[in-house]
Amino acid sequence: MTQPNIILIIADQWRGDCLSVTGHAGVDTPNLDVLARQGMVFNHAYSSCPSCIAARASLFTGLAPNSHGRIGYKDQIEWNYANMLPQLFSDAGYQTHCSGKTHFYPQRKHCGFHSHDSYEGSQNFDGTYVNDYREWLRDQTGGQFNEWDHGMNDNSWMARPSQLPEHLHNNWWTMNTALDFIKRRDRTRPYFLNISFHRPHPPIDPPQAFYDIYKDRKIPAIPVGEWAAEYAVPVTGQATPYGLLPEDVLLHSRRAYYAQLAHIDNQIGRLLTSFRNLNEPMPHIIFTSDHGEMLGDHNMFCKSLPYEGSARIPLVVFNAQAEKQDNPINEQPTAIEDIYPLILKLGGIDIPQGIDGINPLSRPTGSDEDSYIHAEHNWCGDKSWQMLTDGCEKYIWWTQSGEEQFFDLVVDPEEMNDLGQDKSCAKRLRVWRERLINYLAKRSEDELSDGNNLLPGKVLSSVKQWLEVDGAS
Repeated sequence: MTQPNIILIIADQWRGDCLSVTGHAGVDTPNLDVLARQGMVFNHAYSSCPSCIAARASLFTGLAPNSHGRIGYKDQIEWNYANMLPQLFSDAGYQTHCSGKTHFYPQRKHCGFHSHDSYEGSQNFDGTYVNDYREWLRDQTGGQFNEWDHGMNDNSWMARPSQLPEHLHNNWWTMNTALDFIKRRDRTRPYFLNISFHRPHPPIDPPQAFYDIYKDRKIPAIPVGEWAAEYAVPVTGQATPYGLLPEDVLLHSRRAYYAQLAHIDNQIGRLLTSFRNLNEPMPHIIFTSDHGEMLGDHNMFCKSLPYEGSARIPLVVFNAQAEKQDNPINEQPTAIEDIYPLILKLGGIDIPQGIDGINPLSRPTGSDEDSYIHAEHNWCGDKSWQMLTDGCEKYIWWTQSGEEQFFDLVVDPEEMNDLGQDKSCAKRLRVWRERLINYLAKRSEDELSDGNNLLPGKVLSSVKQWLEVDGAS
């Protein structure tokens, strides 16, 4: 067998800054740090449409949001894409398996996975979906415990330790099912394994042991720029996208979120240990997330926003066959659809024509368009934005109001100072505006650019009309 084994690990809603290997002072991720130091970490990776379904569509197809048709969040649009990652690996002779969340629709659709231990949180659209974790938990506890007996919302800033012992937690189950697959797989062929954690997506419910480690930890100050004053309003619900919380409540939420990350990192440690115990060769391992979590930055919560907490994602690539890098931190801008050709390249599989993703390990340099990435999203149903960044500077345009925001990420990585109205930055702002004008001019159907100017006054729908009417192409 010459084809390498490949594991893709996805954590849902993991902020791109939350790796201790890149200097985060609030969370410890020793196992991911090891993979990064022996491989590579892309320090400026971004979700091109930072919410669950759209981001995963880009990850699994190599297409940008405008190409796959999802530019916001909308459930129950069927996945009918050609050349999805698991299908290509299956066609190439790999055994393919997913442990955890996919967000595919209809629920439990395999899209090329041969098998699936399925967990889709609380969603059950037609009443027939079977949640494998909840069935397992019922069997383990004799029906005495339900996962969300803690009473928290699944899109909330609320946090508390799980009422379940660690070995019954969803993170543990997700890794257990992955380890079972590795032990019981067909050893006559290579495998492509997707380990897909639902957490740290809310509920923020780390196991008690990890909650205790972080509950009194000193953590970095919460960034709130003056430009975010419009979001300094009372919090009106458990799943609000913005608002003010008492500082102690918000710090508690952040500590519990970091504890959840630490527990997932610990589960990845179980995976790494298993290869030694089973005398298994190390596979290629890619770790990423679909999007981040604002976590109170600038008075905002959850995802769907162009700011670093929401749009930036972690990307760690461990190439089991490559030599160790002197400097494992790669600073080039990378979009989530770029992971698609990277993984196919590692597997020795031909990359389909017509994709938007560019393998970040062989990204061309020299042209202006190759120096930045694009992202977009419909936010809260009545606003939409466009964003360009090269990891050093960021330009944001709100399509309805025409408002521009501009951040110098080198001197201001937390986006405290919006330079969109700073006259000293007018020249740089004009460069980025012209880049977006040219980029959007290629999408004439959206009527956001005429090739000379940006055209405000329009909010983009969460899905392209052709996708909603006809299904995915």
